[in-house]
Amino acid sequence: MKKILSFKNSLWFFVTIIFTSVNTQVAKAQFDESGNISMEAGLNVGLMNCLTDVGGKPGVGGKFTKDLIWANTHMAYGAYFVASYRNTIGLRLDATFGKVSAVDNPDNIKYDKPWTDFTQIRQNRNLSFQSKINEITLMAEFHPFGIIPAFINEEGTEPPVSPYLMGGIGFYSFNPQAENKFGDMVDLQPLSTEGQGFSEYPDRKIYNLKQINLPMGIGVKFNISNAIRIRTEFVHRKLLTDYLDDVSTTYINTSAYRSNGFSDTQYFDALEMNNREIVKYSVPGSKRGNPDNKDSYFTFNLKIGVNIAALMGSGYAY
Repeated sequence: MKKILSFKNSLWFFVTIIFTSVNTQVAKAQFDESGNISMEAGLNVGLMNCLTDVGGKPGVGGKFTKDLIWANTHMAYGAYFVASYRNTIGLRLDATFGKVSAVDNPDNIKYDKPWTDFTQIRQNRNLSFQSKINEITLMAEFHPFGIIPAFINEEGTEPPVSPYLMGGIGFYSFNPQAENKFGDMVDLQPLSTEGQGFSEYPDRKIYNLKQINLPMGIGVKFNISNAIRIRTEFVHRKLLTDYLDDVSTTYINTSAYRSNGFSDTQYFDALEMNNREIVKYSVPGSKRGNPDNKDSYFTFNLKIGVNIAALMGSGYAY
């Protein structure tokens, strides 16, 4: 927890430094005397959800919304800064903080014998997780109206409405947790639930809790006035890990916990978190997750920002 808080505070500090530096420079000039470059800064609030091995609708699962449980949506918030050239190409820095979670068996269905309906498999697996997300991204924006003559006026001002595409690279932290039988939240990564880091499973490395992601999305910017900007957007993050939810591949032989020096507390937590099936039928090597599809998370954002040039009283305000 302390590491996550430290990472979060570092992001806020970084964003504050960026905003302070930008405001100082804008007080002198708007980057260049031509007024070709405009800047915007603001805050955002939104919704965050994820697609992982855990959870989803009954059955094998489908693609994206076909397997999405909207009840697992959580609030997200953050701040952003963007510099744009001729209302067409922009470079944006975002800091986002949120939460993701998923539950295999949200209705707490109980089975007293093996099922006959294949749709019950994930409910019987009975896994769950939650994780805080702390993220900073650097993305490029493309506003196509900036190159369409019909939307360009003689003054060079921005159109009142501007759809855009975005993509880039991000850095984020996560820490999957699950509730044990005593009601305590337990960190899952140190428990090596799928044998990560064990000599018995040399192909399963311990996953890093701080990683790179690849954000991409679409949005619409509304220029409410010379100073106020409102944006609505959807941003999807492609991840390079399948362990956002601590689930990826197969069940392991639990004797490996003792041979790898787990304490009694770790041992019993690991046993519980490794296999939480209601009807126990899986054996070592049985399917626990699907390593072929990496996990992902996404946000729907509402951003409220200001045109810094107008705020600072620059003559080059748009």
